[in-house]
Amino acid sequence: MKPEIVKPEEIEKRSFEIIASELMEAGIRLDERYASVIKRCIHTSADFEYAATLTFSEDAVEEMRQLIRSGADIVTDTAMAMAGINKKKLASYGGRVHCFMADEDVAKEAGQRGVTRAAVSMERAAKLEKDIVFAIGNAPTALIRLHEMMEEDIFTPRFVIGVPVGFVNVVYAKELFIGSEIPHIINRGRKGGSNIAAAICNAVLYSM
Repeated sequence: MKPEIVKPEEIEKRSFEIIASELMEAGIRLDERYASVIKRCIHTSADFEYAATLTFSEDAVEEMRQLIRSGADIVTDTAMAMAGINKKKLASYGGRVHCFMADEDVAKEAGQRGVTRAAVSMERAAKLEKDIVFAIGNAPTALIRLHEMMEEDIFTPRFVIGVPVGFVNVVYAKELFIGSEIPHIINRGRKGGSNIAAAICNAVLYSM
């Protein structure tokens, strides 16, 4: 086996060519409305299972585009996801990325109430006076708190990306939004992560 000679500026393009080829070989045809998101998640993780497990509400990608065009912010549950999202592209439409997880007052309140910082962070995000795309890649309690706030008629999210990774309450938290009226992109099962949350955001941003 010899290494494939690819110019640095062409590596990403070549990666997506390989992804497209392997999907074709496997007989997998993607819905064109969602193909760019699925392929970028595969590119980020080298995991083709995302072609089967990523779940989209009707016209989810276009709805997220419309929110971003109108200046929506993105709120995520990890600094890693915040770092990975293309903030310059988002800012060109008037949006910003927020993560409240490291805020001292969030940690203090979470400790006092005996809840997770992610849950408190969602409450802080709900007070932003803007439309928000939630990009959750780590904490299922963030999704659970968002759903609780909906049931309590406190807050209704405009869009939810739910791809937390792990074992405790992860599948349960994701299923809360699958089939709901909230526009969403959810990955079924245990897989996901901050990198996947950022990849989904970037896939939509790059398609605009």
